[in-house]
Amino acid sequence: MTDMRPALASSSAYDILSGKIETRSARAGVIGLGYVGLPLAIAIARSGFAVTGFDIDPKKIVSLDARRSYIDAVASDDLATEIDGGRFSATTDFAGLAACDVIVICVPTPLTKHRDPDLSFVEATSRSIAEHLRAGQLVVLESTTYPGTTDDVVKVILERTGLKSGTDFFVGFSPEREDPGNQHYHTATIPKVVAGDGPQALALMKSFYGAAVKTVVPVSSNATAEAVKLTENIFRSVNIALVNELKTVYAAMGVDVWEVIEAAKTKPFGYMPFYPGPGLGGHCIPIDPFYLTWKSREYELPTRFIELAGEINSAMPRYVVGRLAEALDMRSGKALSRSRVLVLGLAYKKNVADIRESPSLRLMEIIEERGGKTDYHDPHVGEIPSTREYQHLKGRKSVDLTREVLEAYDAVLVATDHDHLDYALIANNALLIVDTRNVFARLGLSAAHIVKA
Repeated sequence: MTDMRPALASSSAYDILSGKIETRSARAGVIGLGYVGLPLAIAIARSGFAVTGFDIDPKKIVSLDARRSYIDAVASDDLATEIDGGRFSATTDFAGLAACDVIVICVPTPLTKHRDPDLSFVEATSRSIAEHLRAGQLVVLESTTYPGTTDDVVKVILERTGLKSGTDFFVGFSPEREDPGNQHYHTATIPKVVAGDGPQALALMKSFYGAAVKTVVPVSSNATAEAVKLTENIFRSVNIALVNELKTVYAAMGVDVWEVIEAAKTKPFGYMPFYPGPGLGGHCIPIDPFYLTWKSREYELPTRFIELAGEINSAMPRYVVGRLAEALDMRSGKALSRSRVLVLGLAYKKNVADIRESPSLRLMEIIEERGGKTDYHDPHVGEIPSTREYQHLKGRKSVDLTREVLEAYDAVLVATDHDHLDYALIANNALLIVDTRNVFARLGLSAAHIVKA
């Protein structure tokens, strides 16, 4: 057996794996069954591969075994189809990685308290893979990170086994592009950027992802692919910061930024509309830019533009609460410290249940720091789960949205403009509304007690 392993690695690891991918006989393993991993696993299974999902949370495995999806992007019926067809299963036992020919890492990459990259999940996962690594496997990182992580962290950990990337096993990077709540695109129809450590790794990446998604976009290196993902999210962060800053300036001038944007977007060239809000949410935009700013310090290069955008966006929740306090004082003659506020929408974007980095949590925290009391209503989030930064809010439940409930609050703060809410009911019964999403004006429900922020 020991004689066969070097021979396989030196002469046919690539050929065998390439053939397995081509014939769909390769088994894929997806580590991390969250907003990225579960949709990806089902898309891969749907393309004909057998897929094993791995996660450290036993509650997810119980739900999946019961054919209940906890991710909006994956319908329970679709999940059941892949399980019943024998193409998908899930486990907490990472020993099953040894049987996987392709292993995809979809674990969180958060920030530390000092806003430095936290690669602990990537590193721990890489060590788990290394325990079961064998010749003829392709290991892919999808977690968003700074350029160099795949080659300098994942590859280095795997090569400590004595096996070599590009000869015994293969390493690649493909940035996730999930957009929770997007009804127009899903995993299989979003173009997939792929890269590999060497030409054979890239060829395997193209073949594997090409079987599961409609369009594959190859780039020259893993670092380039990592930079692509950061560029996409920094682009959004900077432009959202711009309109957030314009919002504050135009508000001081008595100009409605939303009206300005609607008129500006009629220009058929040279302009793309972005919209202000109460702050940034989701796993990507509030976090990813700081991965690049951290890495840039290694090269003694400042990233003032990116950091300024982060500062502006991070300041939005406090600005919004300031506008809320001002509106309560001017229109109700009441201090925020003596007010009850209903936050409308807990999720970070409309029509989803995703509360990762949601500014609504920060809004509630700031209001209560200033002495006010808060509740929330969100049809997609019945109870605030455990979070890294807002444990003190855990367990609070969404209140019902009725005329009597609305009348009991001094103000309603619109943080997330979910569709299918009864905005007419809110407009007719709330004493004061502070709207950070311009939803009432869009619906033709403008009134004197509705203030934009």
